[in-house]
Amino acid sequence: MKLHSLGMSDVKITPIIMGTWQAGKRMWAGIDDAEITKAIRAAFDSGITTFDTAEEYGWGHSERILGKALSDVRHQVVYATKIFPNHLKYDQVIERCHRSLKNLNTHYIDLYQIHWPAGSWGTKVVPIQETMRAMNELLQQGKIRAIGVSNFSYSQLEEAAQFARVDSLQPPYSLFWRHVEKDAMPYCIENNITILAYSSMAQGILTGKFGPGHKFAKGDHRSKHKLFKRENFKRVQHALNRLRPIADRYDFTLGQLALAWVVAHKGVCAIAGARNAEQVLQNAKAAEGHISDTELKEMDTISRSVTDCLNADPVMWEF
Repeated sequence: MKLHSLGMSDVKITPIIMGTWQAGKRMWAGIDDAEITKAIRAAFDSGITTFDTAEEYGWGHSERILGKALSDVRHQVVYATKIFPNHLKYDQVIERCHRSLKNLNTHYIDLYQIHWPAGSWGTKVVPIQETMRAMNELLQQGKIRAIGVSNFSYSQLEEAAQFARVDSLQPPYSLFWRHVEKDAMPYCIENNITILAYSSMAQGILTGKFGPGHKFAKGDHRSKHKLFKRENFKRVQHALNRLRPIADRYDFTLGQLALAWVVAHKGVCAIAGARNAEQVLQNAKAAEGHISDTELKEMDTISRSVTDCLNADPVMWEF
């Protein structure tokens, strides 16, 4: 799988990145540690060498699963993890980084990211310069190799970049969720900041496996996703029906088509989660296809039948 530069850093990442929120189990249902471990190894074997996690995913459980699964090939993979906004004071950043290093069983983190801006989800506001001072120190010490932010708006990203070199932005981005295009994406392109698109299959909606009336298991956070609201879900189903013939022409599943659309954008990589090895192998194949400009335009039109009806709030859930 062809590697891409992460921003201005010397870190090289794959266009398809394995996301491991589900490995943390919290806010998901039916997740098995053994199956997730097999999925992580299958990702590595298929050429996916970049893995995204966070301290918040199962309060470190995802990090520990990842670190154990890949300990013997650590030098061949890239770890991207994130610090939650309730830990953004200087001392907290240093302490939580060391905790993530221990969880991941590694001496360095390739990409250390601020998960949400300070003040998100009821957390206290911490000046960004204080957080970035700690990030810069970790970078200088070799504890981390690159700095990234997640869920930051254009203005928040621009402010953060005044205090440290930011090599990546991790926003929600998919055919059915495109807020970043009107906000931070132009700034990222201009400043060589790599976009790591999460929920690139809209948390499974773009796979087409969720039919009308689908009920999620208790504890599954996707039941709160705005795209599953009745008025939006009808538009989603209609758009999926229009996307299927394009997927068929490329011998893609709908999910693979969705991932291929994301990585067709310059400077954008797609984070894709998986519950098992089979799903990982399906995701990896998305990097092999090249969608024509004509069909990218057609997909854009289909996409907007969903996205043009959404409000301006970039947060995907109604918790």
